[in-house]
Amino acid sequence: MNDVITHKEFSLKKTVLRILLYFVAIDVCIFTLYPYFAMFCTALKSRVEIFSPNGTIFPIQSMWSNFIDIWSRAPMAQYLLNSVLIAGGSTLIAMLCGIPAAYALARMKFKGQTAFLGFIIVSQMFAPVVLLVGIYQVMQTLGLTDSIWGLIFINAAFNQAFTVWLLRGTFMSISPEMEQAATIDGCTRVQAMLRILIPVAAPGIVTTLIFIFINAWNEYTVALCLIQTDTLKPLTVGINTFNGYNMIEWQYLFAASIFAIIPVVLLFMSIEKNLVSGLASGGVKG
Repeated sequence: MNDVITHKEFSLKKTVLRILLYFVAIDVCIFTLYPYFAMFCTALKSRVEIFSPNGTIFPIQSMWSNFIDIWSRAPMAQYLLNSVLIAGGSTLIAMLCGIPAAYALARMKFKGQTAFLGFIIVSQMFAPVVLLVGIYQVMQTLGLTDSIWGLIFINAAFNQAFTVWLLRGTFMSISPEMEQAATIDGCTRVQAMLRILIPVAAPGIVTTLIFIFINAWNEYTVALCLIQTDTLKPLTVGINTFNGYNMIEWQYLFAASIFAIIPVVLLFMSIEKNLVSGLASGGVKG
């Protein structure tokens, strides 16, 4: 009899905890998604309705034309192309440099390795805005101000430490015996890395790649300071076109922001299956 009561109490507690967990999860989702919902609703409003004192969160009349008008009021296609070039180029450079570096740190032992790893962690403490004056001077010396290439190199550099650290953990989670077996079969170390290690580490590599792309896609401060030519601005800076001196066109600003969010959402959806496994492998203590 006591066992039956205990089992019922356990089942009741489990049900209550599950309900509380669902309640917390729903609250977190609402708290996280509400700003995007408000932004979408505002993008559908007219200018008169936005500044109306009696307005509500929902638009009285949905102005879907706002999403079309932004393409004629600003060179949105050029901004979008610039962002793709900057984010894609910096991601490619960071991965090409980061994979060999992470492999060396995971498989080779050398003097000063611990200090080098500490330097990588310390470098993550500095935000680009702190180094903005130095960055501008270096880019000016190299003739890369007001240049897409300058933004590509800067974003690649600032994401390099994150790339090396995460991929090192991914490589260390893979048994080195797999590469040793490949070398016995006649592969060189480079061939073993390309044919054995990288395919096995694909989830971690894809996760790292997407995070670098998103960081470069969302970068704003450095691009704002380095780019003056309107046709070279990335999307994050270009949407400031709707932020005038005397008036902010909120409906167009939010409509353009939604277009800036869509690529990031699609990327996260594409790596949802690999995201958890990639982060877990990258977090292995070495």
